[in-house]
Amino acid sequence: MRTLLIISHPSIADSHTQRFLWESLPEEGVSWHHLEKEYPSNQIDIQKEQTLLLEHDRILFQFPLYWYSSPPLLKQWQDEVLTEGFAYGKTGNLLTGKEFGLIVTTGVHERAYQAGREEKFTIPELMRPFEAVANKCGMIYLPVLLLARFDYLSESEKKALLIRYRQYLTNQNDDSLVAREQWFKQELRTYGKKDFSEEDQQLIELLIEQMEENREQLDDLLFTLQELEEL
Repeated sequence: MRTLLIISHPSIADSHTQRFLWESLPEEGVSWHHLEKEYPSNQIDIQKEQTLLLEHDRILFQFPLYWYSSPPLLKQWQDEVLTEGFAYGKTGNLLTGKEFGLIVTTGVHERAYQAGREEKFTIPELMRPFEAVANKCGMIYLPVLLLARFDYLSESEKKALLIRYRQYLTNQNDDSLVAREQWFKQELRTYGKKDFSEEDQQLIELLIEQMEENREQLDDLLFTLQELEEL
């Protein structure tokens, strides 16, 4: 699976969050595409952008929340790139079946986005226009990944965020325990190929073996429970 990460951030050099996300990218399979860097004069190359969309399986918008929506260049990108005959319409089915998701950053605490709180609405509610775009283009809409108040996160919270982010970029659209286990094992094997010491590589292999043993034990338990239900 190839993922296209379309970033819109007018002051990305000053963003600690975006720097962290950039440094968290996997080594392959993800294309980082920053619109403000690519088009400083706001003259979007429509053919180039449409070709990029066709070359990828999962399309993600990554942006800071600007008045409950995206920065202006991303809105312009949607207006100019997602054209009739390409993204929608009787003959516009070229994006059908692709996955589409949002990675939204905000300086407001996540709990503020709910009924009865300061912002009154949830993030999924505020992002409904993007869901409508996905529906119009026949794309599979993924749950929004919200990254709130990054600068206030502890180191352990940032590590957990790194895992969530990389999963959102590369994991199959399957939130089952089995799918997550497979993703973790693949990540461990990828790290195991790096220039680590023999001791570290042995530790990685041990972790993978332990995960596989735990999976076998869980499968046995589920099988036993199914047998008991049939009695």
